[in-house]
Amino acid sequence: MRKLPQNRTSNPKAMHRASLTFRMNVLFFSIFLLFSLLIFRLGFLQIVNGDDYVRKLQEKEEVRVNTSVPRGRIFDRYGRILIDNQPENAITYTKMQTTKQAEMLEVANKLAHLIEQPTDKITQRDQLDFWILLNNEEAKAKVTKNEMDEFRDKNEDLEKKEINAEYDRRIRERITDEELAQMTEFELEVLAIYREMMTGYNLSPQIIKGENVTADEFARVSENLTDLPGVNTTTDWKRVRLSPLAVLGRTTVPSKGVPKSDLNHYLARDYSRNDRVGESYFEAQYEEILQGEKSIVKNLTNKKGQVVETVTTYDGEPGKDLVSTIDIELQQKADEILERQLLELKSRGGSELLDRAFMVSMNPKTGELLSISGKKIEKDKETGKPYIVDYSYGTFTTAYEAGSIVKAATVLMGYNEGVITPGTVMLDAPMRIGNITLNTLFNKHGSVMLDDLTALERSSNVYMFKIAMGVGGRTYSPGMRFSLPKGTLQTMRNEYAQFGLGVPTGIDLPGEAIGYQADPDTDVKLLNLAIGQFDTYTPMQMVQYISTIANGGYRIQPRMLKEIRKPSKDGENLGQVVDEVTPTILNRIENTDAEIKHVQEGLRRVYFGSRGAARKQFETAKYTAAGKTGTAQVVYYGPQKEKYGTDTINVVHVGYAPFEDPEIAYAIIYPWATTNFSDSNYLSHGNVTAREFLDAYFELKQKYAEEGLSASKVEKPIIKDSDEKLEETDEVKTVTE
Repeated sequence: MRKLPQNRTSNPKAMHRASLTFRMNVLFFSIFLLFSLLIFRLGFLQIVNGDDYVRKLQEKEEVRVNTSVPRGRIFDRYGRILIDNQPENAITYTKMQTTKQAEMLEVANKLAHLIEQPTDKITQRDQLDFWILLNNEEAKAKVTKNEMDEFRDKNEDLEKKEINAEYDRRIRERITDEELAQMTEFELEVLAIYREMMTGYNLSPQIIKGENVTADEFARVSENLTDLPGVNTTTDWKRVRLSPLAVLGRTTVPSKGVPKSDLNHYLARDYSRNDRVGESYFEAQYEEILQGEKSIVKNLTNKKGQVVETVTTYDGEPGKDLVSTIDIELQQKADEILERQLLELKSRGGSELLDRAFMVSMNPKTGELLSISGKKIEKDKETGKPYIVDYSYGTFTTAYEAGSIVKAATVLMGYNEGVITPGTVMLDAPMRIGNITLNTLFNKHGSVMLDDLTALERSSNVYMFKIAMGVGGRTYSPGMRFSLPKGTLQTMRNEYAQFGLGVPTGIDLPGEAIGYQADPDTDVKLLNLAIGQFDTYTPMQMVQYISTIANGGYRIQPRMLKEIRKPSKDGENLGQVVDEVTPTILNRIENTDAEIKHVQEGLRRVYFGSRGAARKQFETAKYTAAGKTGTAQVVYYGPQKEKYGTDTINVVHVGYAPFEDPEIAYAIIYPWATTNFSDSNYLSHGNVTAREFLDAYFELKQKYAEEGLSASKVEKPIIKDSDEKLEETDEVKTVTE
């Protein structure tokens, strides 16, 4: 019988081979996919993200270290040094990631034999920790295991670190004063060195001794560096102030480092915790320009992760120099005049509240601050004797009622709001509003017709009251019941804000105040705003205000920075200009040129008019000028709390010169000048100060012209004309009798 052919698929061997082939194909295809994904991934990492990973690797290998590069110097507008750097010997210590505590203690012990380390910074906690380090077994014996087991059983919810903290606390608590007193002077020196080492950070040099390092100490340490791993002798830089001007600011010292309040800000910018930083005013404002760039090093490690070599990849760079707008010689003249006049006013009766005075000057066309003077009388806590300190920062951090100096703005407000026009005549006579009588100082009982220029020249209060009433849509009538629309106050404040009164000036210094604005409890009090006796303004706002009128209506931002320059190459000439600051116009007031010129004429008459309030002081001047005098009757709320509520007077003065082409504007104020309202002599004090200051300005201008001294020159020699040095911790005091 013939056999039928078998189906191959039914053959077990064939089925096995087919299955094996299929699985091999799947395997090979999977391997192909995996390799394709791997190649794609590698290509993506190398092509797309390659630069990022290289950069991250460099960040791990390369570390910015504090090599104490010189901070940028600060000059006045003519190249005279205001803040300098003084090199000094320093001994530093740098710990590595692998440095052990015992190694640091050994180095500290060796260093203590080579240098004398002050121990005044050692705290009680430092001594306790050091005693534990030196007497480890005795320290452990002070707290038994059973005691801690019992504590652990009672506090099962506590974490291990909290239990350890309690263990450490109990040890320190049981170390006696007698045990601490057994530390020798040498051990305390070792501790003082060791604590400085511990405050440093890995790979960042920490100054162990940076002040008063003697030549012998420097030499001894230098000779023994091979036996002192991590120690180095180097040059550090001390900040030296050649001017007592407080607004220049201060820097921290390495022992203080970065302020805790700004720690995250600086750490995010590659600062170390022990870096010097500007902590106030000009130094703080331009910190990132003044601060040099640290060097960058690459650490080469062995297989154990130990650093075997450190290679410098970037040497670092000193901070850039700043040329300020200040004329330090004019500043010194202003300080001298202000201090003398303050003391003269203080010597009169009724001056028990007077303790400060301010004078600011700036170029009204550029906003460059030429001088910033502030003087304050304080008392020595030990002797009780008065002395004077620099209070220049008070020119923009404190505010006062400005009095009649604001009347030029009030007249311009009247034009702008359609209340008056140039030449408008109004009656100046005592105003009766309800049971209140308002009048002008020079006309308490009579009646006189005044136009706007005469109102400025003679300082009419009534004229200004009527403008304020007109802003609110009211017309004066004797005995009227008085009220103003709700928006009148804000309208007036908006008008004054155009000049910089009651708003930030934009000065390039931190901490600016804008003054105090209260809500009047009666509409009659609102009229006082028109004569500067309600809101408060800073002296910086006052000088910006008068500058706005002087330059034709442009509110210019006041500033202290003139130029940024590279460090000097030869020490004889300023470095190359990196950036020159240009004027910033904040706004233009809403008055016509004709209206502004009309008011300028009124201010000129204050100085040279037949009845000008400052004519007596300025009629003999060899230059032209314009300005406005002012007094404000205020209630005292100064530092003497027991005198709160006392009635007193602020003496104020603003002006500019020359009248035809202004190049300097100024504001002067003596807050709380007197409580003796019957003494009229204090009224001229601002005028006298202004005249003396302007005389000094024009004398210096002539002197500079003869010497060929110019602030606009690109190439400037460094002027070294002062041997007096003020260290960062110094406070300039002038003892008064």
